[in-house]
Amino acid sequence: MKSKKNKRSRRSYQYHAVTFKLSQGQYRSLRNYCKARKTTPIKLIKRCISRFISNYEYEIPPELYVTENQLALFEDDLGG
Repeated sequence: MKSKKNKRSRRSYQYHAVTFKLSQGQYRSLRNYCKARKTTPIKLIKRCISRFISNYEYEIPPELYVTENQLALFEDDLGG
């Protein structure tokens, strides 16, 4: 018989739903692609965005921020 001290506590997870809309053609294409690859649309989408949802949980590197100076370069080209 195991005591309560040996039982590991279960970690609680909090999930958030993210929704977006696809056209009928886009959804049919996604469904056909997943059927050919024997996967699900959720697994495919999570795999595609995994580098964005796993690396920046706590901190974003400074080089990924867009500064005002970078945007001004494009505005000067259009005004000339």
